[in-house]
Amino acid sequence: MGEKHQLDRAVSEFIWNIVEIHSQLEEIHKGWAEMMGISEPQWLILMAIAELDQDRGVPGIAVANKLRVHPAFVTNQTKKLEELGLLSRVISPNDARFLQISLTQKALTAISGLSNKREALNLTMFAGLDEASLEYLNKRLGVIAKNSQLASQKLSIGVL
Repeated sequence: MGEKHQLDRAVSEFIWNIVEIHSQLEEIHKGWAEMMGISEPQWLILMAIAELDQDRGVPGIAVANKLRVHPAFVTNQTKKLEELGLLSRVISPNDARFLQISLTQKALTAISGLSNKREALNLTMFAGLDEASLEYLNKRLGVIAKNSQLASQKLSIGVL
């Protein structure tokens, strides 16, 4: 009985820590977005494209999947970001039904201009953790993310 209570308490503490981290990251993303004169979701789209792009552009569906949002939302927001000169959207050479999205030089310059502040912020956020600790943590969080997706699916179909 005591072990179950301790596990329940540890799980609850973990979940509340994640809620707090999510809330703080949301505020940080809002701050970066404000510095660029865009919305937080638009900032996240830029960051997803920056991470996913291998110098060929990124399909909107890949951005939507990374951010766990509807592809239509990405389409709508990337049009706005293109109007601001932060994105380039070109027809995919492999399939004319799809666009390949890339950051423009304007976006790359703006993001680069924030790099010193972002590095300082990362040093603050991850103070006391070395690379090996972060790798260990990321592996464990990856397992939890995968398992939580499975748990969510089970709950939605009434298996639990």
